[in-house]
Amino acid sequence: MRRRYKRKPIKPQKPRYRVNEHIRVPVVFVVDEKGEKLGEMETGKALEIAHERELDLVEVAPNAQPPVCKIISYGKFQYSQSKQDRLSKAKQKKTGTKGIRLGMRTDEHDLAFKKKQAEKFLSKGHKVKIELRLKGREKAHQDLAKENLRNFVESLDIPYKIEDDIKKFPGGFNVVISAN
Repeated sequence: MRRRYKRKPIKPQKPRYRVNEHIRVPVVFVVDEKGEKLGEMETGKALEIAHERELDLVEVAPNAQPPVCKIISYGKFQYSQSKQDRLSKAKQKKTGTKGIRLGMRTDEHDLAFKKKQAEKFLSKGHKVKIELRLKGREKAHQDLAKENLRNFVESLDIPYKIEDDIKKFPGGFNVVISAN
């Protein structure tokens, strides 16, 4: 039997920092471990200062003119960078799209329940994708389906804005709304 291999997902590469002898620029702008600016100097001299203090010379801004280097322990620098990345990732607001499915023959009570569900999602800041599925002969009454979907959206009590207008897809119609 034939084996199928899945490709490994490509991880986004973290920026690589040049350290100590890997810095190939003749002149750098140096900042020490306390954040004080030591000014522009030759890379060799900056390396000597870093070795005297038993620390590393890390190129933090390679695109600057001249490149900015910091005298700091490289291990501590990597740790602080990873910590900063984790904090920024945690602060990102995750807004997913929630889905609600309706049918042409969905009963009033079920519509009320779905309406309450949509309002709950909108109040939490999520986008809501409302799908109206069409089956069999229902596909002949597309104008009625659009009207049902429009009525459901207009019945919502929470203020909303329409992200994507009513669109046809193979199984029916859908609309994406978000909180105002």
